[in-house]
Amino acid sequence: QVQLVESGGGLVQAGGSLRLSCSASGITFSRYRLGWFRQAPGKEREFVAAKTGSMTNYADSVKGRFTISRDNAKNTVYLQMNSLKPEDTADYYCAAGLTYRDPFEPDYWGQGTQVTVSS
Repeated sequence: QVQLVESGGGLVQAGGSLRLSCSASGITFSRYRLGWFRQAPGKEREFVAAKTGSMTNYADSVKGRFTISRDNAKNTVYLQMNSLKPEDTADYYCAAGLTYRDPFEPDYWGQGTQVTVSS
């Protein structure tokens, strides 16, 4: 059974930082493309970032502020979020997929972790 479990969300002031973590089980982690999506209230889910072993992609809205990384030994993917803005407020979802095509359409999703950025 595949499980993706996010942690690290919370409330932060604008300009602050948070680091999200996602621990995966039930998959051969190193084979998968791992990514993060987010969904703000009343909006559709949107791509944030994704990473394979050699390729990294970011949404334009987070480039230069967010960094995705992965530790294959720990089956964990991270999202370091700096210079947070109120518009970054959303539920953040970890995702995993075998496809390297874009747009990234994952095979598996986590339950989500909430990030709230106050102004």
